[in-house]
Amino acid sequence: MEKITEYTITVFTENETGLTSRVVSVFTRRHINIISLTTSQSSLQDIYRFTIVVATTEDMVQKLVAQLEKQIDVVKAFYYEEDEIVYQEIALYKVPTRVFAHNTKVETLIRKYNARILEIEPEYIVIEKTGHQNETEALLEELKEIGIYEFVRSGRVAIAKPMERLNTYLQSLEEYNAS
Repeated sequence: MEKITEYTITVFTENETGLTSRVVSVFTRRHINIISLTTSQSSLQDIYRFTIVVATTEDMVQKLVAQLEKQIDVVKAFYYEEDEIVYQEIALYKVPTRVFAHNTKVETLIRKYNARILEIEPEYIVIEKTGHQNETEALLEELKEIGIYEFVRSGRVAIAKPMERLNTYLQSLEEYNAS
C-alpha cells in the first residue's frame, strides 16, 4: 500500500467564473478531502493561483494534477512535498479583554508564540499568529484554557523552493510557438 503524504498542489489559471467549482469537483470525484484551499493573484498578469493541500498517495496526486491540467482555463498545475515549499498560515484569535486584567499568562503566550495584538476593544482583544498549522493550533489550545471567543485560520500560502516552474513552462511554450 502506498504511503499517504501531505501534498501542496499549485494550480495556475485564468480568472474565469465557475473555475473554483470545477477545480474542487476534480477532488470530489476522486473522494479526496481538501485540507486547505487558498486562491490569489500570481506574479503573472491575469494568472491566478490556487494553493490546495491534500493528504493522499503520490500516484493519486499525479492523477489529480493531470486531471486539473485538462480543465479549460487551467494553465498549469504542480505538486510539492512539504520540504519543497516555504509556507505559512495566519490565525486570528478573539479573546475576552478581561483575561488580560491581572493576568500575565496571555502576555507570556503572545511572546512565546511570536504573536501580536491587532485590536483592543472593551469586550475583546484580537491576536494574530502567523506560522505552521501545529503552531497556530498550539496557541489555540493554550488560549482555550484561559478563554476564547473566536478562532479562524487561513489556508496555506506557499512558494516553491525551486525557481518558479510556471515561468519556465510559459517560456518553453513561447519558444515552441516561435519556432
